[in-house]
Amino acid sequence: MWCNDRLGCCTAVSVASAIRTWTGAAQAPILLSDDEVVANYAATSDYVPGQPATDRGAVELDVLNRWIRDGLAMPGMQPGRSYLTAYGSIDPRNQQAVQRAIAFLGGLYIGLSLPEWCCETDDDWIYDPQRDNTIAGGHAVWLHGYDATGLELNTWGMNRRMSWDFLARFCDEAYGLVARQHWSDVHGVSPRGEALDALVVEMRAVSDA
Repeated sequence: MWCNDRLGCCTAVSVASAIRTWTGAAQAPILLSDDEVVANYAATSDYVPGQPATDRGAVELDVLNRWIRDGLAMPGMQPGRSYLTAYGSIDPRNQQAVQRAIAFLGGLYIGLSLPEWCCETDDDWIYDPQRDNTIAGGHAVWLHGYDATGLELNTWGMNRRMSWDFLARFCDEAYGLVARQHWSDVHGVSPRGEALDALVVEMRAVSDA
């Protein structure tokens, strides 16, 4: 849950999910603590711990740029810092681009305009035009897998599935991320054997397009 049941820290939770996915695939999983996630939320937003009025969420691009520039908290010595190397914007309606980002970069960092019913049920997120899709607000999630019928994510402490139509309908922004620190083995390549430098160049090109 990483405190997302009481704070609007979903952008920082998605960072923690990305780090867990990357390190689990490339070396050994690193799991951030609640305190580290809340510290990252405070560092990337106006949130001041203990002041509920400042809990207004964070902007995904602000999170990503801070992650690159100053790093974010993670377990380790002195204390540990996680650094993002590069990111690029992905069209969430381009299914091939989404699949490539998840397969080669380990996941996709996205922002959704989330319907109210998604917050009130444990159902998978399947788009149904006949349903009341009134928007409750914005929500960030980390997509870590896919198949022909949908995508895999974890949010609010649960594994969920999202249909491709749901992604196309409700996703406002999506970013492919490269973290050289996490998404490489001892030989400096991704778990799929792709050189990290090539992934960085690709993401920077996408971001500048």
